[in-house]
Amino acid sequence: MSPESTLPHTPVMEQEVLASLLPESGKLYVDGTLGLGGHSLAILRASAPDGRVIGFEWDDAAARFAARRLEEFGERFTLAKASYATLLPTLRSLGVERIDGLLLDLGVSSLQLDMGERGFSFRFDAPLDMRMGSELQTTAADVVNRASEEELADIFYNYGEERQARRIAAFVVKTRKIQPLKTTKQLADLVGEAIPIRYHPKKIHVATKVFQALRIAVNREFENMVSILNDAPQILKPGARICVITFHSIEDRITKQALNSNPEYRAVDTKPLTPSKTELFNNPRSRSAKLRVAVRA
Repeated sequence: MSPESTLPHTPVMEQEVLASLLPESGKLYVDGTLGLGGHSLAILRASAPDGRVIGFEWDDAAARFAARRLEEFGERFTLAKASYATLLPTLRSLGVERIDGLLLDLGVSSLQLDMGERGFSFRFDAPLDMRMGSELQTTAADVVNRASEEELADIFYNYGEERQARRIAAFVVKTRKIQPLKTTKQLADLVGEAIPIRYHPKKIHVATKVFQALRIAVNREFENMVSILNDAPQILKPGARICVITFHSIEDRITKQALNSNPEYRAVDTKPLTPSKTELFNNPRSRSAKLRVAVRA
């Protein structure tokens, strides 16, 4: 499936993001996870006539799609073809010293999930890739076929909170001695076999947590999260806001700890915002989203 054939999805918690970020004309915002450009589009409209957005995106397909989607805004939008992990040096290379707000919508994008050949989803039989940026060398197949049993168990448990992590890791090692695991279907089937039926979750696919864990490991998502949350005060103006959308409990814990423990942040609320009932009905992918907001002191 090509990006051109994928319709833009409504960005998660769009109204909550706008109410939290408070975009204004004449100010500069960074969308650290541009994706298909939905949040940037909303921010640009809300900050008319001359608010600006710099969008970071290291996924080639998503970057091309978003750039075309936002070309109507001309010089008000700038594409930074990079990971948000390089926020500080990239902004400085663009001559930017301070910004008025930062948005991070963490996790995998709709485009990546819907492009089966990328290997992010078990809904499609495809090579086990999962790289968000083409410059990354290690694929999910490399991880499952090269990591030790102990390393795999740690990845599945620490990044996916998978309680059957050790059993799955043992199955992976046993299977790859016979033949390498190369496709999403092979891995999903193996996880289903490794976990006893009585422990199969009722609301999600049995391989969901393993796929999540591998994606996080391949793209170094937690390391990048910690880095950006620690570095952001250096680029945010006093009074500027940082908005972080997470999709599972580990991401939320990392965000909460970073925003609460750093004296340069002042958390807006003690509890995260969550999607409205209407959004949950219209966009099931938003069901696990949480939005935390802090002000640069």
